[in-house]
Amino acid sequence: MKIYFLFIIVIISTTIFSQEKSIATSFIATEFLDADTFVGKDKFGFNYYIKNNVFFKNDNLELFQYKNVALGKITKVDLLNPLKIILLYEDFNTIIIVDNQLNEIQKINFSENQTPIVASAFGIAAQNKLWLFNNLTQQLGLFDLVKNNFQPLATPFSTSIKLYQSDYNHFYWVDILNHAYSCDLFGKINSLGKIPIADEIKFISTQEYIYSKDNQLYLVDSSKNETNPITIDRKSFKSFSYKEQILTIFTDREISTFKIQLP
Repeated sequence: MKIYFLFIIVIISTTIFSQEKSIATSFIATEFLDADTFVGKDKFGFNYYIKNNVFFKNDNLELFQYKNVALGKITKVDLLNPLKIILLYEDFNTIIIVDNQLNEIQKINFSENQTPIVASAFGIAAQNKLWLFNNLTQQLGLFDLVKNNFQPLATPFSTSIKLYQSDYNHFYWVDILNHAYSCDLFGKINSLGKIPIADEIKFISTQEYIYSKDNQLYLVDSSKNETNPITIDRKSFKSFSYKEQILTIFTDREISTFKIQLP
């Protein structure tokens, strides 16, 4: 009985240790940034942000901006392709596509589409298409930027989207019950399980994501059932982004970048 009891203690201790193993980061740099919303940073060193409802691209040597007062507030920005950046103006049901110098190259008003669409979530997808969630039908689908048509991929959602993210091949979302899902280009939906209540979440893959809670970052690997804190030398921050092993932290007046080696 004693041996069995000790065995249980060892197993529990090992599990707790594996879940609390901290992931180290290496500090790279800190930059001053006067912004309302930090959107992201690309591999060329440009920062993307919103200030007074104007979208900026800046690397301290070059400054580009896009402003469209007539469309109201910028709701969301997709930076997946720096040569084709997409801005959503949800109040006017419109997206604007700009080039790498923030020149407008395409405007789509979904209210003028033959199929009624109210866009509440979007993201650039492969093959010159957009991920698009039609709030009217509660359906996720693909919108063809050339043909201007919408093809639903799934049956109507039974619960509302709380937050979302996408890449060329997947659309990720978390519903109001904190269940996470992914959908591929063929409409196959996978459950990613229930996730912690978080301030912000960034999906890395269908198995990994980083989330923030109370100014602490955590890496979750659902395939290993592991949750590990990420060590950063910042007591508080407003938001964060992650891309290609670069973690960027945005505080009130600055952004700090860290190199992070994920397991």
